[in-house]
Amino acid sequence: MFLLLPLAPAPALARDPASASAPEPAFASAGTAVAAPDWTAPLSTRGRWIVDADGDRFKLRSGNWHGASGTWSGSGSADEDANHHAGENSGRIPLGLDRAPVAEIIAGFRELGINSVRLPFSNEMIHDTVPVTDDAVAANPSLRGRTPLQVYDAVVRDLTAAGLAVILNNHTNTTRWCCGVDGNERWNASRSARAWEDDWLFMARRYKDNQRVVGADLYNEVRRDIWDDPNWGLGDAHDWFAASQRVGDRILTEADPDLLIIVEGINWTGVPVDGLPHERPTLEPVRRLSHTLVDSGKLVYSAHFYDYTGPRHSGATGIGETSDSRYRDLTPAELIDVLNRQAFFVTGEQDRHFTAPVWISEFGVGGRAETGVRQRAWFENFVDQLIRTDADFAYWPLVGWHENRTGNGWALLHWDAAGHRMGLYDGDDWRAAAWTRLVGAQGRTGRVAPVTHWSMLSPDHGDFVASRRMRALPDWDPGARKAVCPDGLRLIGLSHTGNRGLCSDVAAGPGWDPAGGHRVVVDERYVVPGRDWASGYTKLQCPEGHFLTGYSVRGAAVSAALCVPAPPGSITGTSGRTVWFDRADGRGTAPKGGDFAQGHYKGQCADDEYAAGIAYTGRVGSSRTPDALYCRQLI
Repeated sequence: MFLLLPLAPAPALARDPASASAPEPAFASAGTAVAAPDWTAPLSTRGRWIVDADGDRFKLRSGNWHGASGTWSGSGSADEDANHHAGENSGRIPLGLDRAPVAEIIAGFRELGINSVRLPFSNEMIHDTVPVTDDAVAANPSLRGRTPLQVYDAVVRDLTAAGLAVILNNHTNTTRWCCGVDGNERWNASRSARAWEDDWLFMARRYKDNQRVVGADLYNEVRRDIWDDPNWGLGDAHDWFAASQRVGDRILTEADPDLLIIVEGINWTGVPVDGLPHERPTLEPVRRLSHTLVDSGKLVYSAHFYDYTGPRHSGATGIGETSDSRYRDLTPAELIDVLNRQAFFVTGEQDRHFTAPVWISEFGVGGRAETGVRQRAWFENFVDQLIRTDADFAYWPLVGWHENRTGNGWALLHWDAAGHRMGLYDGDDWRAAAWTRLVGAQGRTGRVAPVTHWSMLSPDHGDFVASRRMRALPDWDPGARKAVCPDGLRLIGLSHTGNRGLCSDVAAGPGWDPAGGHRVVVDERYVVPGRDWASGYTKLQCPEGHFLTGYSVRGAAVSAALCVPAPPGSITGTSGRTVWFDRADGRGTAPKGGDFAQGHYKGQCADDEYAAGIAYTGRVGSSRTPDALYCRQLI
């Protein structure tokens, strides 16, 4: 749950050419069944949309079934219900298995109209060999004697057998309630980064044969601990961008290539004290530095929003509380502006290096007992935003406890100790109308046409090789930092400084001839006499019939160009043009791909061109950074 209190405990609460015209989107009418199981795994992405294996839009209409990551508050005996969040003791497994059969709980999910479940787990759960208590599975006696992981297995099996998609969510390192200063602030807060990666490979492999396990949600609410902030791109042990990039690629290459890789933004940085820097970055850093996975079409970004937090408010009351606005304090217009800036720009701006689906994987509000005007208004306004943007979403939480129809109240479904259910649609829950609007809202359905990919290369602190083929080959420039486009994409842009690159398959573009190898170019041997396209500069030019797919650097200096052969007849080889970007941007009037190197000059070939060479100067005072690209026409 989205409760970041850095200084206090959490309170209880075959691709088409880019020029091809896309068909008009189809839309579902309100009231259309949304939880039908007739979808085809695996899932992938096309631009801002998630699609199934048939290319049809699959909107994540999800909920969170929490518990396996822990409900213990961190103090007192874990055996006492009072020491668990809101008095709800999950028993180290998905909440509610002591009160209702799994089949009944899943039937309740289907009544809500969801088609997918975010299923949190802790790293500790994976290795926990202590069987769950009989009381924890009192309503599911077949689960007696099993470990928490084995119960998790059974839940995954039953959810997917019912046609629901499951997203694995690494919520915490240790099995306890999230999210304050609790030893779970980062992926490597309570275990090493390597152990965290290995746990992810274990989980991805464990469910590989179940194709309705569709995603890996890498870590929940990355945030500040007592002393240090997480960051996005600094290259140190707290770099969430680098950690998520690395484990995402490892999951796809070593465990399960079918999974969606879901990366949440940074939840909190700074000290929540008036006068000191602090903020909730969410997905804002993605605009300047985005992920490029080895498989295009597998990246999903995510974000969490609750009324009591804010863009600069931790959500605390008392210690850790500041005078900053909470989301519920914003006017509807202000809320839209903030939400778009923090997250929804990723889906709203097309043909950018960061364009991807955004899954609002947590949002929620108190139910029957919530009488606050601003809280209720925020929920209605936030649902309006989800509908307006046709966003993928996951409500937090699905399951809770009640006694005599009272309790925590946030869940959509509650069971009491006798197994009696209290549901969203019992007639006394004010959220029912908004939820019905949300799950039945008009939105895009049907086939989503393949899109052009735009991907950033960022060898800022080490190799950034997004090509499966090049990863499988020996190091082609030892000692240098190497950047290579994903297979099927070509290098189309470079920055003068900053070492950044831009890849694309715009205008179809040349594919890598599977019969060819690759060439590492470190000199001018392929420059044709009489065709000096950058006089006085060193030119690393690809051989005829080849195109640039990567480069390497040493410090800021160009080291080598990586060229690969195109299929015969797919590119021209007689002439080209020089695009200079040493003194100003050289990207044309309306370049696509977005600003892939903020604050640096950039050069970019036109959409109907490919890059065939890099030029730099070694004269005194120069850092040997890229100064020009040699762009040639596609056929």
